[in-house]
Amino acid sequence: MNFHALDVIGVRVEMPSNQPIVLLKEIGGSRFLPIWVGAVDATAIAFAQQGVTPPRPLTHDLMKDVLEGLGVSLDSVHLTEMRDGIFYAVLNLQGGVSVSARPSDAIALALRTGSPILGSEDLLEEAGIEIPEQAEEEVERFKEFLDQISPEDFAG
Repeated sequence: MNFHALDVIGVRVEMPSNQPIVLLKEIGGSRFLPIWVGAVDATAIAFAQQGVTPPRPLTHDLMKDVLEGLGVSLDSVHLTEMRDGIFYAVLNLQGGVSVSARPSDAIALALRTGSPILGSEDLLEEAGIEIPEQAEEEVERFKEFLDQISPEDFAG
């Protein structure tokens, strides 16, 4: 299976559904991958992106600490496919161990560990959105929007 490196652009709330999405971009390409996530997951991803350290570890912080405690690294995250409108991901751990995960959990953990996020060609073909270079200013506006919001905007 062919995989492409992805960069997390950020999290926003899609209107009018009020549903949070995480937006990823193909590094060196023009495809974007929007993944709808829950509010708790959106907050976890936004916290990691903004470097916010909560007073007590969130689930993804705990997962990172457990991996570190066991001396196991997260080599990469693969966003593999979409079936019946549901996205699937795999955590690739040191030593060749792979664990199935929700993409939101995989992304939140990858951001905390600095691990690469890769999307399969099949997934990008099926769910990716091609945005030509002229539309990059729209992406810039999206980034500006992200700079003006805080993780608390996703609560409840």
